Amino acid sequence: MSVLVVGVSHRSAPVSLLERVTVGVGSADFVLGELRSAGPVGGAVVLSTCNRVEVYADTDGFHAGVDAISDLLARLSGVPLEELKRHLYVHWEGSAVLHLFEVACGLDSMVIGESQILGQLRRAYTTARDEPAGPTLHELFQSGLRVGKRAHSETGIDGAGRSLVTVGLEQAVSAVGPLEGRSVLIVGAGSMGALAGAVLRRAGVGDVVVANRTPHNATRLAAALDGTGIGLDGLEAALAQADVVVSSTGATGLVVSRDVAARAVAARDGRPLAVLDLALPRDVDPGVRDLPGVTLVDLSSLQEQLAATEAGADVAAVRAIVTEEVGQFLAWQRAARVAPTVVALRSRADQVVAAELSRLASRLPHLDAQSAAEVQTAVRRVVSTLLHTPTVRVKELTDAPAGLSYADALHELFGLDRAAPAAVTASPVATVLDVDVDVDVDRTVG
Repeated sequence: MSVLVVGVSHRSAPVSLLERVTVGVGSADFVLGELRSAGPVGGAVVLSTCNRVEVYADTDGFHAGVDAISDLLARLSGVPLEELKRHLYVHWEGSAVLHLFEVACGLDSMVIGESQILGQLRRAYTTARDEPAGPTLHELFQSGLRVGKRAHSETGIDGAGRSLVTVGLEQAVSAVGPLEGRSVLIVGAGSMGALAGAVLRRAGVGDVVVANRTPHNATRLAAALDGTGIGLDGLEAALAQADVVVSSTGATGLVVSRDVAARAVAARDGRPLAVLDLALPRDVDPGVRDLPGVTLVDLSSLQEQLAATEAGADVAAVRAIVTEEVGQFLAWQRAARVAPTVVALRSRADQVVAAELSRLASRLPHLDAQSAAEVQTAVRRVVSTLLHTPTVRVKELTDAPAGLSYADALHELFGLDRAAPAAVTASPVATVLDVDVDVDVDRTVG
């Protein structure tokens, strides 16, 4: 079984579509039941937050798994499948592991390094654990939660989002002068907008206007910032009045077009305007920077500067942790896939030994107990010696690209029953692989 991720998030879909999927998915328990009855999907975990809906599935078939999950999300959300597919992203095997670990560390969040996602991951995993997710996803989410904790305890990733806002606003100051008393427009009422608003309020700005596609959300954030909330239909007028604009919506298309910005600039009487675009994908048309008196700072222009700061070093450190942990998980996964082969081989050997000893006992009924014990020990020692090299070699080759093909070769050479070790699951795989002789064939793992 391999890990598959099918999802939609603030990075891939407009807010309106993401909301439809989030509301449509509803109860994770129901989704898990539907997926398990779909056929190609074994265990599953559903991660549903305000910024993403992701299904992590354990499946043998990539295409069948993608189709089953996509069809279910379309049916639950009411979004036509063809429309939904344009905004879905898919990760498979190693890419799926990497994605979960990046999510757990906050590298894929709207505010880089936020730790709220860890609690959301834990709740998703707990729900799936009550509706068995299966050994692979169990290990994956346990590892993901551990990686997220490592990132926050071993680095300063928690402050990366704040540093991004701070570095961007430093450039804004160079364009319009000190922030104190300046009029501010925040486009987007999400976590990044809230963070930017808090930083600006501490800097002593004057009037604050929050513009959002949903006016209710704009008003809610504006109340926290002692400002005014408006819908996006008032964006052009607000641009004409603001000194500093911070945009960070979850839209997949441009929110501030060059034409809208040009009309607003024309009404400003030459006052400079600083625009900080913190959205990914971008909210503001890059052509806005060519307008007179406008300074546009976006993520691409901030990237190099941020990399030279302590926050940039923390992000790099977290990526190093993720890379290390992905390697360890994939090694565990390869070992888990080989373990049933080792168990099956030893089970087959024990069957042969038992049959031969039974045959010997019937042919030599008068053999005394001590001699019978000596014969039995000798036979088992010979078989264990013969099995030692192939089992140890399979263990050593687990990390090689062709590791699983060696396990397949053992199945063919020894005529192993692939269904025999079905009870072998994924926990102490290393224990199974490290034992050289005298394995209890009835032993199960996990």
